[in-house]
Amino acid sequence: MSAAAGGDAAHSGAVELLIARNPDPDSTLPYLLRLPLGTGLVFRTKGTWPRTSALYCHPVDLSEWPAHPEVVERIPLRSCARRGSAIDVVADRGREQRSQIVFTRARNREMVFWQSPRTRKQARPDVRLPTARAAGLPELEIVVDAHERYPYRFTGQQVRTVRRGLPCGDYAVDAGGKVVAAVERKSLPDLLSSLSSGRLRFALGELAALPRAAVVVEESYARVFAQDRVRPAQVADGLAELQIRWPTVPIVFCDNRKLAEEWTYRYLAAARVWAEDEGPALARIGAGEHGAADAPPAPAPSTAEVRAWARAHGFTVPDRGRLRPEIHRAWEDAHHGDDGDASSR
Repeated sequence: MSAAAGGDAAHSGAVELLIARNPDPDSTLPYLLRLPLGTGLVFRTKGTWPRTSALYCHPVDLSEWPAHPEVVERIPLRSCARRGSAIDVVADRGREQRSQIVFTRARNREMVFWQSPRTRKQARPDVRLPTARAAGLPELEIVVDAHERYPYRFTGQQVRTVRRGLPCGDYAVDAGGKVVAAVERKSLPDLLSSLSSGRLRFALGELAALPRAAVVVEESYARVFAQDRVRPAQVADGLAELQIRWPTVPIVFCDNRKLAEEWTYRYLAAARVWAEDEGPALARIGAGEHGAADAPPAPAPSTAEVRAWARAHGFTVPDRGRLRPEIHRAWEDAHHGDDGDASSR
């Protein structure tokens, strides 16, 4: 769909930008966006406004707009005008006024993004990133999880990436055929969603079984307190509780995706050097006088953790209440079935 389809501008009458729920249950984009250009332009998208990051938009035919839409937001507009390969949208309200629908090309295909002045600034941070090799390594091999949809490319660094399935995390380095460190990447919306559903608890439990692991968030911590759809104090308390429960898995907030990518590169490089130079330490992790064999047992999983794990692996479980005994047995078999130690996974 061309940006020109639908005329150059819409200024007269009651002009509104409409956000409705996507009635397609199989779509990963939960909202429909309708722009008042001509007869209308319709996109599937992930959010209701580009507050923390640019939103990917998938253009669809006007017929996909429901006859009786479940409208979640009506935004009155002062202007909606096409300017070249972009559409400038100016809302008629006191804050979050300006945004832009940008038609571009990436990964050898046409793509559309909905962005605001704030997200444009984040995409190009006013920071000069270092080009020096991390930890002095001439080249670092980073394993990228096969399920990672839009992975970091580590452009400008001496990195070679390989794709394969990881037991946990999105990026990892290995030594001696074993994963020695992993990083789980989160956007702020994904962090909030996984925290409320319990999936983040499960993810940290998996990461804690590795010698080194971390979670990197593509946003600043301050943005936690700028949310209007969740209670900021509840989010902050939840994150603090997770850090107390799994202190060996730090949750690191970066200002944007580019800085999160840089942090991931340097963390994994440091872990790779550690794995090579700290043989005695690695030996102690597996067994020994002061190793993991003598460490206190890991805490039993909460019901929320088991529930999130079960759903992720195709089990049908209720939203509340106790879980069936076979669900708990399946969790135990998955985590302790090989040799009684979750770290064997």
